[in-house]
Amino acid sequence: MSDKLIMSNASAFNEVISIIDSARESAFRAVNRELINMYWDIGEYVSRRVSEGGWGKSVVKEFSDFIQARYVGIRGFSPQNIWRMKQFYETYMGNEKLSTMLRDRLSKNQQRCWFFGII
Repeated sequence: MSDKLIMSNASAFNEVISIIDSARESAFRAVNRELINMYWDIGEYVSRRVSEGGWGKSVVKEFSDFIQARYVGIRGFSPQNIWRMKQFYETYMGNEKLSTMLRDRLSKNQQRCWFFGII
């Protein structure tokens, strides 16, 4: 009997599923937008420190270790990824319109590919 009831209400239930899916997608986009902004800000910070002459590979490694000690289990803050954040910032910093668009529009998959060096 419950299968029959579910089937008779499937279209109504699918409307709610659509609402849930839409809200989840909006939440994922908001989180991804903030992650990109964070990567941009960290890239800017590291770029500035490197250009001032105080930071190099060993300091970035120490910075990575510090973040990982502060946020145990956090992923994505290896020295290589921190250098990629710097590269991301330096690649797009000169074009404000493009940098804003990239931070707003990169899909989650594109972000992952870029940070893992696939693109």
